Amino acid sequence: MHQHPDIMALREHSEQAAVNPAAQGVEALSVLSGLYLAASPWIAGFNDFSTLTVNNLITGLALTVLAIGFGSAYERTHGMSWAAAGIGAWTIIAPWAVAGNVDTTSTIVSNVIVGAVALACALTMAGMGAARRR
Repeated sequence: MHQHPDIMALREHSEQAAVNPAAQGVEALSVLSGLYLAASPWIAGFNDFSTLTVNNLITGLALTVLAIGFGSAYERTHGMSWAAAGIGAWTIIAPWAVAGNVDTTSTIVSNVIVGAVALACALTMAGMGAARRR
């Protein structure tokens, strides 16, 4: 099965998409977004919200692991870009969904910006995967 011509062609196209400088830039930005998301409670100064702190730490680490997977094995992980998009969307709404009545601007601004960046990177990766199949 590993030597089937269709699988070999799919892997070749995936490798070509992964060595594209734009794809590598998106992967790097995704890793940085995940790392910032994990550390954001301490950087932006909202670690008083314990539930949001734990949420950002876990989702940030998950996003980082996904982005590292995109860089190391794109041909097997490009489908997981939709999970990264879900993490980005969740990050945008998390200040209200998890922490409830959040009244600090730094919490909202930090999560909305990093969530939007993560979502844009994930959708770009998904788009590169879809364009690669054509």
